[in-house]
Amino acid sequence: MRKQLQYLYLPLLFFLFGKPGLPAQNESLLIGPGDLLHLQVYDTPEMEQRARVTDAGTIPFSFLGSVKVSGLTPELAAERIEQRLVTAGIMLHPQVTVRVEAYATQNASVMGQVQKPGIYEIDTARKVVEVLALAGGLTDVADRHITIQRAGTAQQKVEYYYSNTPQAALADDPLVYPGDTVIVPKAAVVYVLGDVSKPGGYPISTNNSKMTVLQAIALAGYANHTAAIGKSKLVRETAAGVQEINLEVGAMQKGKKPDVALLPDDVIYIPFSFMRNVGINGQGILAAVSSAAIYSH
Repeated sequence: MRKQLQYLYLPLLFFLFGKPGLPAQNESLLIGPGDLLHLQVYDTPEMEQRARVTDAGTIPFSFLGSVKVSGLTPELAAERIEQRLVTAGIMLHPQVTVRVEAYATQNASVMGQVQKPGIYEIDTARKVVEVLALAGGLTDVADRHITIQRAGTAQQKVEYYYSNTPQAALADDPLVYPGDTVIVPKAAVVYVLGDVSKPGGYPISTNNSKMTVLQAIALAGYANHTAAIGKSKLVRETAAGVQEINLEVGAMQKGKKPDVALLPDDVIYIPFSFMRNVGINGQGILAAVSSAAIYSH
C-alpha cells in the first residue's frame, strides 16, 4: 500500500516542484547569439555540456547536432532539446535543464530625448520605465511614443506609450532586455507667437497627442490686454505653400465657434496691435519660429 502511495504522489511532487535534482531557472531573459549555456540532462551526467550560441542562433548538442535556441527562454530551449531527444529515439522521457552562464551582451542603449543618452549596463530584463530612469528621464520636448528595438532582430520592435498618468504608464510597461535599444523621439511642436505672455514653442505631449488652438494659447499664458486678438491667424506650411487661416479666438472662447485642432509645426500668431503689424505675413511669421524658445508644459 505504501509503495502504491509513493507512485501516486511522485507525479504530483514533480508537477509542483519541477524536475527533481535540477536547479530552478531564471526565465527573465531570452537566449541570444554569443551566450554561454550550461546544458544538463537529469540522471545522465555524460550528456552535460557547456556550449556557446552561434551567430546563427544554434548550439551543438551531443547526438543531435545543431539545435536552434536563439530567441527562446531557457525553459523553452530545454523543451525543444527534450523533443529532439525523443524524436531521435535517444531517450523516452528526458529532463533537460538549460541555464545561461554568461550573456554576450549586458547593455541597453537609450537614445533620443532623454536627459542622459547612452549605454547602460543591465544584467537582467528591466522595465522600460526603470531603464528610462537610468537615463535621467525624458526631456521637456520628448515624444511619449517610445520604441524598443529588440537586439539582433531588425524587424522586432515594441511600441510603448509613456502616459502622463502613472497608473496607465505602469499598466503596460514592457521589458527591456540586454542588447535592446530604447528610442525616445522628439515631440511635435506648435508655436504661439505675438502679443502673449510667453511666446514660443510648445511640445504636443498630451496623453492623446493632440492640441487645439485654445489649449496652445492657454499654455502661452493667454493674450495680453494690448493684443489685437480679433486679427489672430494660424499659419501652416503645406506642400502647396504657406496657408494662412483667420482665427476667431474670441468666438472660440465663448463656445460660438469650434476650437481648431493643430498640426505639428503650426504657428498661432496673435498681433500686438493693428498699427504694429502692418505688412507682417505668413512667411515672416514662419521666419520668427527659428528663434522661438521651446517650453515644457
